[in-house]
Amino acid sequence: MIETVTQDLAVLRSSDGLPARVLVTGATGYVGGRLVRELLSHDYRVRVLVRDAKRLQDYPWRDQVEIVEGDATDLGALEKALHNIDLAYYMLHALMAPKNFEELEEELARKFGQIAKANDVKRIVYLGGIASPDDNLSPHMSARAKTGEILRSSGVPTIELRAGVVIGAGSASFEMLRHLTERLPIMVTPKWLKNRIQPIAIRDVLRYLVGSATIDSSVNKDFDIGGPEVFTYMEMMQIYASVAGLRKRIIIPLPVLTPKLASGWIGLVTPVPVTLAKRLVASLKHEVVARNDDIRKYVPDHPEGMTDFRKAVSLALTRIKDLEVETRWSSAQTPGTHSQPLPTDPDWAGGSLYIDERKYLSDDDVQTVWQRVEAIGGDNGYSTATWAWELRGVMDRMVGGVGLRRGRRDPLSLREGEALDFWRVEEIRRPELLRLRAEMKLPGLAWLEFKVERVPTGKTLVTQRALYHPRGLFGHLYWWLVLPMHGIVFPSMAKKMAGKSAKKA
Repeated sequence: MIETVTQDLAVLRSSDGLPARVLVTGATGYVGGRLVRELLSHDYRVRVLVRDAKRLQDYPWRDQVEIVEGDATDLGALEKALHNIDLAYYMLHALMAPKNFEELEEELARKFGQIAKANDVKRIVYLGGIASPDDNLSPHMSARAKTGEILRSSGVPTIELRAGVVIGAGSASFEMLRHLTERLPIMVTPKWLKNRIQPIAIRDVLRYLVGSATIDSSVNKDFDIGGPEVFTYMEMMQIYASVAGLRKRIIIPLPVLTPKLASGWIGLVTPVPVTLAKRLVASLKHEVVARNDDIRKYVPDHPEGMTDFRKAVSLALTRIKDLEVETRWSSAQTPGTHSQPLPTDPDWAGGSLYIDERKYLSDDDVQTVWQRVEAIGGDNGYSTATWAWELRGVMDRMVGGVGLRRGRRDPLSLREGEALDFWRVEEIRRPELLRLRAEMKLPGLAWLEFKVERVPTGKTLVTQRALYHPRGLFGHLYWWLVLPMHGIVFPSMAKKMAGKSAKKA
């Protein structure tokens, strides 16, 4: 189910009395994809403009929206997208453009405002960024502010929402914060880590976006939006470490670390693309604090209040903490909260997860293969490389873990929740899925998962996945240190499940 934070808000209606016709641009982006499903929960009639409709195939709401395929720089595509629209969400940017992104953003805004006015669009809602009051804005923030000015002067009443660091797994700013904090227990950093920042949870951003739909058309202005607290970036890193269960980080700010050097360093340490990191870092040279909270006069707070930073971080990490591994990476039909990562987020978003996947085909039927899967471990062993698991068990006991001494309750059947060697049976769906959660001593979280299914050729496909979520720098080092053993342990185990007829899929 969708965790909605806007159900108490009013709904904008068209002249026919039905929920308004809404265009969402940037629907394949981090905020846009989450906004679409929130609007649909209010029964808005949603249209999306995307360059490539194929990119929407993994979105659960794809069949619930009207899709216009085209480039936002093309007047014909904009005409088609904005025709008969009441409200347009402008979520376009050119942040990843290799060069001239400022000029491109201005061009996008001018064309959009021109066509929106010609089609009598009643309202534009634009999500930009908090701009520093000084004149020395970064190119990124200067382009964001200029975009807002262009849209507000288009003749279409425009609400510009200016946000700072958005907290939610998958947002670029949050993923930069997450990876820096998790991977570097000791770090030398640029002096801007002492600048003040007012982060805001993605759920509150979405509330303001949806709530802006019904603001009176006489209002044509920009609003800063921020969460209830102000921190330095350094404080945010320490709070993140605390919420994530990491030790306090040792942070040494240096005045000589330039934005160019800092962005290159961030590009090496985190999976955030270097171009994006460079432009984000340039923006963090300034304080990112809301000038006021005037938006709250138009969009009331959620009945439970705004989301504080600790809660926002906790919500973003909930999926991993709840061990919803299968749902997170493979089940686009069951999206989680807006704060959590989605399968459609970019590859670098959503936190680190190492996966070792093996697939084998078997001539045996599903039930026969499943019997081997459910009999794993204990006296039955794991594979021809059971000795490797036994060695791992000895190592685990040496550091105070449970080792392999717990064995199995029954040689053939398992129950959800019971112990199995140094695993716990987390989920079992006969004869389709067995997922084991590791209870050995590890610098992270680990699972072993087996899926069994009949394929159109009549054979049985066995998919074995080992999944590992590292905790801190040593968590990452651990994966790479044991990686050579994977080539010994995992193929033989998958082959054993598939049986004598096993062939690599």
